[in-house]
Amino acid sequence: MIAETGLAALWLAAALALLQLMLAAGGLWSARPGRADRQDRASVAAAAQLMGGVRPVAVVQGLLAALSFALLILVFVRSDMSVLLVATNSHSMKPLIYKIAGAWGNHEGSMLLWVTILSLAGGAIAILERRLAERTLVATLGAQALIALGFYAFLLFASNPFARVSPAPVDGNGLNPLLQDPGLAFHPPTLYFGYVGLSVAFSFAVGALVTRDVGAAFARAMRPWVLGAWVFLTIGITAGSYWAYYELGWGGWWFWDPVENASLMPWLAATALLHSVTVLATRDGLRAWTVMLAVVAFSMSMIGTFLVRSGILTSVHAFAVDPTRGSFILALLVLYIGGALALFGARIGTVKQGSTFEPISREGGLVLNNLLLSVILGIVLIGTLYPILAQAMGTQLSVGPPFFNKTIVPITLLLMIGIAVGPMIRWRRDDGQALLNRVTIPLAVAVFTAAAFFVFAWGAGAFAILGLGLAAGLAVASVAPLWKRNLRRTPLFTWGMVIAHLGVAVSIAGMASERAFTIEKLVAARVGDAFWVGPYRVEMRGIRPAIGPNWSAIEAALSVRRGQGDPFWMHPQSRYFSDPPTNTSEADILTAADGQLYTVIGQPDGQGRWQLRLWWKPWVTLIWAGGGLIGFGGLLSLIGRVRRERKAPRREALA
Repeated sequence: MIAETGLAALWLAAALALLQLMLAAGGLWSARPGRADRQDRASVAAAAQLMGGVRPVAVVQGLLAALSFALLILVFVRSDMSVLLVATNSHSMKPLIYKIAGAWGNHEGSMLLWVTILSLAGGAIAILERRLAERTLVATLGAQALIALGFYAFLLFASNPFARVSPAPVDGNGLNPLLQDPGLAFHPPTLYFGYVGLSVAFSFAVGALVTRDVGAAFARAMRPWVLGAWVFLTIGITAGSYWAYYELGWGGWWFWDPVENASLMPWLAATALLHSVTVLATRDGLRAWTVMLAVVAFSMSMIGTFLVRSGILTSVHAFAVDPTRGSFILALLVLYIGGALALFGARIGTVKQGSTFEPISREGGLVLNNLLLSVILGIVLIGTLYPILAQAMGTQLSVGPPFFNKTIVPITLLLMIGIAVGPMIRWRRDDGQALLNRVTIPLAVAVFTAAAFFVFAWGAGAFAILGLGLAAGLAVASVAPLWKRNLRRTPLFTWGMVIAHLGVAVSIAGMASERAFTIEKLVAARVGDAFWVGPYRVEMRGIRPAIGPNWSAIEAALSVRRGQGDPFWMHPQSRYFSDPPTNTSEADILTAADGQLYTVIGQPDGQGRWQLRLWWKPWVTLIWAGGGLIGFGGLLSLIGRVRRERKAPRREALA
């Protein structure tokens, strides 16, 4: 009965989403400008009652969706093999953490998690938002209900997570071994939180367009959700990058895989939206641009959802292989985004210009950075979709790292200059000579660092040297907002900006170092053979079997020594999972202060030798350390903004 109860809760949540949409539409129609003046008091009261019912319905809908997802987790924990989803994605012998994570490590479960977070977000808006005009809030919740309703329909009619199988198998097929990792319990939910945050921003934008209320108040209501979404996407992408780095055993941290790009594109759009909504909230500028970016950001999350779940991609990240489901999601994409663009086109004439600013101003710098981010987003989008479209037309082609690196890296270097200079520019208007004086020190640091690497590491490559130089300059420039300030009285969101920009510098330094200084060796090793890779001497001491909860393995015993230090052991494995039958490479990674030694054991060659792959990656950990700083800075900014908004005086709810 657990599965049936979960399905019933899902149906009830869908019904409430429909009710929420109808209440919002009815209330807005009855209370629309020009009509309320001609109505009697009873009609006005009826409209108010309709709109007043939207908040509680949104809360209950979120609770029912959460109940449905909790019951799905329960059937996974209990290994109820009569539920088809459990039988095809779990196994009774799996560790508990992977049983729980298995609830969203598949197509149906991940979509239920998606709509659960979406519905809970709608409930949170209904409970917490009190400063936005009531009509705009109701329109926002109506848009949220419409989005949720589409995904409820998708789950109930195309991807039922509670479907039964008869007769029930004795045991399940098991989860994809590559996904049997603690990172799976963390990585997908953070991305879903980010995607849902962008859906909230989209709903706010739609609500503001419907009620013609695009202004600073709308931006202040939307900003925490955009910032929260951006933080979750940053953390999710950073964690996913490191998961792929250590789990897949190929020694890379980003491969421009289409599904990796599917998470990067919403992050790029969210980054642009975050800076644009800040201008609108604080300076009442970039109104139309902010609304458009909200639509684009949600569009990118929907495109990512389509790519991962349509069956048109083959990837460890992709869940679905059923094109019917992909068609359903594509229809939702066309409905939501096409409708939003049509609404934007119809109402853009009613969006007032807002405050103006000079080209040399912080607003101007943010616009330039947003344009660069948009160009990068366009390149990633084209490079991801073009091979798919070409394949549909009968042409096979591949767009890989060389294309993305050659096109995106130069623009990213320009973007770093904008990130460094932007916080030093004054709002509204600035003097060019005064600005040049302020950037002198970061510019000197960047030039000196690049020159030093050019002289002492000339073989590193031009882009790597420029990246290291700009990273040093950006690190200095990132703390510029703290110069000559009382640090104790500096707002928390300013600290967040400083730390996030510093994190960008740290990540870029790690990327440039990994690109320039990595040493790789691929050898066929017998027991007793020794090899040097970077500062380490690695000796093959033996091969032995190993066994785990649901796998067996061949494990190498590597004796590793650095200089005259004591030797230590590393044990990379080649694992075999029986359910489902899969071979995986489990890298063993040694982390030092200045980099990582990465070791992978491959297959034997039949002559007593084993394939051994070794990498020395100087400063590679800066990539993820910087990502952590970016996310932490965003979190501080979110806390600071929420605190400030709570202290701000409340205004009347009705427009």
